[in-house]
Amino acid sequence: MPARPIAPETLRLIGAVQDALAERLGAQATVEERTLFGCHAFMVDGKLCLAVKGEDLLVRLPPQDHAATAEQPAVRELDSRGGMPGYFWVEPAGYATRAQWEHWVDAALAYNPRAKASPRRRKK
Repeated sequence: MPARPIAPETLRLIGAVQDALAERLGAQATVEERTLFGCHAFMVDGKLCLAVKGEDLLVRLPPQDHAATAEQPAVRELDSRGGMPGYFWVEPAGYATRAQWEHWVDAALAYNPRAKASPRRRKK
């Protein structure tokens, strides 16, 4: 079965994340793009930092800030059961302005050096 085409809005958001990472990181970090849980994920130095699914932006932030972040408008937890503290979906209304966009991208990048990498699983 052929893959479904990616919606133009999703492609624009992926491009915006690519541009933001290139602008902020340059050659300082290794950025890998891959499909992860149905998202277009951006791994920075081997750790999930940002991802795109539809028009939503996934950000990884410090788990200790989870409660405060969850209360912000246009933000929802990745796992409503609380199993993934620090992971949030930001809806388009939450990153509509330049200031909002920069906040989310910069916050995810600021946390990335402290984030723990998930161990890579060996393929059988």
